[in-house]
Amino acid sequence: MKALELKIPPVALLLIFAFLMWALNSRIVIIKISFAGFHWLGPLCFVLGTIVALLGVYQFRKFNTTVDPRVPQESSSLVTAGIYQYSRNPMYLGFLLMLTAWAIALANPLAFIGLPLFVMYMNRFQIKPEERFMQENFGDEYRQYQSKVRRWI
Repeated sequence: MKALELKIPPVALLLIFAFLMWALNSRIVIIKISFAGFHWLGPLCFVLGTIVALLGVYQFRKFNTTVDPRVPQESSSLVTAGIYQYSRNPMYLGFLLMLTAWAIALANPLAFIGLPLFVMYMNRFQIKPEERFMQENFGDEYRQYQSKVRRWI
């Protein structure tokens, strides 16, 4: 399983999971969901997700470190400012919010299965390998950061 670690760009994973959710939705429709506020909740999640992800990118750019998690060895600094005070992985959190918006738009309860699967995949194949590198590279500074800020929110 180590062969999958840090191999697929997170943006590609966002698209893959969105496609899988759509495919599940198009093959199996048990019931369509709708509720008051349905038409504004999806766009709100999408906008919030986009903002959260872009704030993560902005902080990385501000600290002149790589945004590409497939090459953690190119991380030049530990970013703990801005949105990173609230989430160690705001870009991934933003993607999760975007996928939540997609699940709402699909209006099929089965589409929501993609959300925990996305979190599990990201934790195992993206976040844990990144954390190993960060601990090796930034040591106690990173461990202190981990103790103060949660992985997702």
